[in-house]
Amino acid sequence: MSEKEKILVVEDEEKIARVLELELEYEGYMVTKAMTGYEALEKYRMEEWDLILLDIMLPEMSGIEILRRIRADNPNMPVILLTAKDSVEDKVSGLDLGANDYMTKPFQIEELLARIRAALRQFEKNSKKKPVNDESWLEVKDLYLNEKTREVKRGETYIELTPREFDLLVYLMKNQRQVLNREQILNAVWGYDYFGDTNVVDVYIRYVRKKIDKTEFDPLIHTVRGVGYVLREAK
Repeated sequence: MSEKEKILVVEDEEKIARVLELELEYEGYMVTKAMTGYEALEKYRMEEWDLILLDIMLPEMSGIEILRRIRADNPNMPVILLTAKDSVEDKVSGLDLGANDYMTKPFQIEELLARIRAALRQFEKNSKKKPVNDESWLEVKDLYLNEKTREVKRGETYIELTPREFDLLVYLMKNQRQVLNREQILNAVWGYDYFGDTNVVDVYIRYVRKKIDKTEFDPLIHTVRGVGYVLREAK
């Protein structure tokens, strides 16, 4: 692996978590552990992950509930469930919520590693598909936005936006190469009945820029002095 893939291991049994950590690190992965449901969600939100190993039986919050929240936020994140229960209900619930696979404890580490490799390969294959083949995707250079699934990608990187940031980016992308003044943006994104300060547009433009125009990418949102903003490729 040219760059180490990052795996979040969510497991409350300390011995199992430690074994998984050692085995995965030996295979060349970067591993972070979480022992409770709330800790898992916090660590999930703090960083970007390539795969999550998720135990179903956890203190504070079940793995099924964590999976539901992950899927609401990111429909593509590879998630493999770990469970001591050989119960059909758990497996069905997990798969219905979008788990990529499951392993019933006790399991052979070689089989788990093989399933991890398979899930990562599938994720890489899916992420490299040109999403613009689907009519629901908007595209400007290497920025993609799906209005149906509310996914946003810059290159191969998924970007999380708040609902207002998402609506703002949709409007900019649908009007790409058009210089839009603050009033136009305010009316389209906040509505005609908004009576607040137009500076809110500048604030949210800054929020979105920080997320999609990171230093490794060419800037797409440009300021036109005295007028407003335009989303286009750099000249």
